[in-house]
Amino acid sequence: MAQNGRAFAAMSDYPEKTCSIDRLIRHPKLVAAALAGRKTEQRRDGVYAWPSERFTLQGVEFVCTELTRQRLGEMGDEGARAEGFDSLDAYKNLILRMHRSMEWNPDALVWLHRFRRCDASEGGTEI
Repeated sequence: MAQNGRAFAAMSDYPEKTCSIDRLIRHPKLVAAALAGRKTEQRRDGVYAWPSERFTLQGVEFVCTELTRQRLGEMGDEGARAEGFDSLDAYKNLILRMHRSMEWNPDALVWLHRFRRCDASEGGTEI
């Protein structure tokens, strides 16, 4: 895992959490996208989960696989699709509607949480 190019040597290198892992994905459409395998990333202002930490969405277990620091401007359409959106524009539109006082700043740093369904690599069908 890296923060601005720096590898994290141990869990103690991560900052303290700013919120509970249970609040990582809350919007019903995004929960549905994660359950369907269309959402594998969540960007947040703070740290909600550490790698190897597990969380549950509607009875399905997920695991955080990576936590990195990223600038919003690095995201692109591929990142937006991993967030469960069709395009970066669709992602931006929702974020700016949800956070009305926010301006899209490509230099703003966010925490990128990557995750997967636990059954996707534990003998279950890959999603």
